[in-house]
Amino acid sequence: MDLQKQDLLILDEWGYVPIDSTGSQILFRIIADSYERKSLILTTNLEFSKWGGIFTDEQMTAAMIDRLAHHGHLLLFNGKSYRMEHALMRQETDRESVS
Repeated sequence: MDLQKQDLLILDEWGYVPIDSTGSQILFRIIADSYERKSLILTTNLEFSKWGGIFTDEQMTAAMIDRLAHHGHLLLFNGKSYRMEHALMRQETDRESVS
């Protein structure tokens, strides 16, 4: 798939796995090339201040955040996790405590 031809890129679960130097540079290039040219959706549980721990270069991380935040919309979702609320293990535990 040619990323340059895509109108929308979705980067899901951002930051769950640390990225090595080469991976960081590739992601930066994708974001820089997309800047002001296409739409990006990025999901993460990490606040910006923790992104330095994912990528190997603080300056590159700051430049990435700058590009994402410039025209971006930040949506914060607070509250209980839908998955945790509807987890089978939780439902079984709740039933056992009622019995």
